[in-house]
Amino acid sequence: MAGKSKARVVIARLLSTAGTGYMYTTRRTRVADKLTMMKYDPKVRKHVLFKETKGSK
Repeated sequence: MAGKSKARVVIARLLSTAGTGYMYTTRRTRVADKLTMMKYDPKVRKHVLFKETKGSK
């Protein structure tokens, strides 16, 4: 039987800082600071910074 994990996993929405409205979703453990990643934005066809926004329920 599997034990329960103490770490909470939440779904994070990453929004492009290029202003295109393109979004990625990913899972992460609950930590104090917001998640930021360099990812590909197909609307501007280059890698840009994506920042975590408030997720939906």
